[in-house]
Amino acid sequence: MKNNNLKPFYKKWWFWLIMIIIVVTVANPSSKSNEGRSEKANNVVKEDTTNAQVTEKAEDIVVVTPETPKEESVPTEYKNALKSAKSYADYMYMSKQAIYDQLTSEYGNQFPSEAAQYAVDNLSVDYNQNVLKKAEQYYTEMSMSKSAIYDQLTSEYGEKFTVEEAQYAVDNLPD
Repeated sequence: MKNNNLKPFYKKWWFWLIMIIIVVTVANPSSKSNEGRSEKANNVVKEDTTNAQVTEKAEDIVVVTPETPKEESVPTEYKNALKSAKSYADYMYMSKQAIYDQLTSEYGNQFPSEAAQYAVDNLSVDYNQNVLKKAEQYYTEMSMSKSAIYDQLTSEYGEKFTVEEAQYAVDNLPD
């Protein structure tokens, strides 16, 4: 007998775990090819008036700015939460609430609530663009109606966008 109460695969925890692994893998490519690059050729190092270190080479110019005291005082765990949050926003087009929930979930990143809150508070994201991209996915790939998309975007079991964000997305979908 078929169970009609089964959740779609994209609402299962294991699906999101796989997506997280993929996003983290794509978002953090190995930088080994650039290691030692500053040791090549003859480098000229100058100090400018902003205390940024400038290294000039024949091929390129690299600017290294010193960390501000504010950045130095931020715990590494908070910085890691912010990096994860950025990946969720940039690659999965998640809402602010969905990002927070994923960061704190026992099936997700398991960050403390303070680290997750720091991440969503310091994340530079245009959530209207995220909600529109998510709505376009539902509209074109899943052939959902605008009404169903609105419900999915605002659902506490769905995307968790605000009603204003969801309305923006539905209003800007093509007819």
